[in-house]
Amino acid sequence: QLEFVESGGGSVQPGGSLRLSCVASGFTSDLAIGWFRRASGEDHEGVSCSRSDNLSTVYADSVRGRFTISRDNAKNTVYLQMNNLKPEDTGVYHCKALCLIGSYRSTNWGQGTQVTVSS
Repeated sequence: QLEFVESGGGSVQPGGSLRLSCVASGFTSDLAIGWFRRASGEDHEGVSCSRSDNLSTVYADSVRGRFTISRDNAKNTVYLQMNNLKPEDTGVYHCKALCLIGSYRSTNWGQGTQVTVSS
């Protein structure tokens, strides 16, 4: 059974950067891995996904050009580099073995990592 541990969140000012990490136990290199975020009071939103070949990535319109997803299969890790952060990027970020952009509702999430963007 896959389990994910997310880290790398923090508090930054608008325009700042963070790099999130998602370490997966039971990781297999042929899995698609997606990053999701949940703003307070909202459903989760899929913002980016890396398909197994590391050459196929998908982004939500709201983050395209600012976020970059990458993976290191040898380390069972998927990263999300977030640049030029905006207050609307604030939320708890999770990863999941699912490639989906947009709203997604589930109760099965790890602890996540909090990202707060404010001045």
